[in-house]
Amino acid sequence: MADVRTNAEGLREFLRSDLKTIEKAIRRIVRAHDLQSKALTKTVGLTAAQLVLMKGIAELGEVTTTALSAHADISAATVVTILDNLEERGLIERYRSAHDRRIVHTRLTAAGAAKANAAPEPLGDAFASRLAALAAPERQAIVTGLVRAADILLPAAVLAKKEPEP
Repeated sequence: MADVRTNAEGLREFLRSDLKTIEKAIRRIVRAHDLQSKALTKTVGLTAAQLVLMKGIAELGEVTTTALSAHADISAATVVTILDNLEERGLIERYRSAHDRRIVHTRLTAAGAAKANAAPEPLGDAFASRLAALAAPERQAIVTGLVRAADILLPAAVLAKKEPEP
């Protein structure tokens, strides 16, 4: 019986150690993201979230807030707030659908398209270069691991909303 207890205690200690390491890594990622967002704001005049949405609009074309929210994985309420700011700055424009007046579409203005095209990657060109320098299997392992970690971190209620309906 002592071996079982020792193994269980060892497992708990191992798990605690992993959790501390993961928590520290997440804090480093959040800090790096904050620093990159501040650098973007300084150089381009856009936060990382603003740039992600502008690049999403550029990629998707004329798009609804709901579709943009899903594409960027940002809540619809936050997307609306960011779009309000971008619209005030003349980088995007919103208009009602000709077919259904309840639907609002968003598109980049000429100034917005130019800014989105000239902007670096939201995570930074240095990160993109270092990631590109890795072997494909290592890159894929990082992508898979980060997606899995994000899924594990999200509350079950948020994940349930993302699951496709049968």
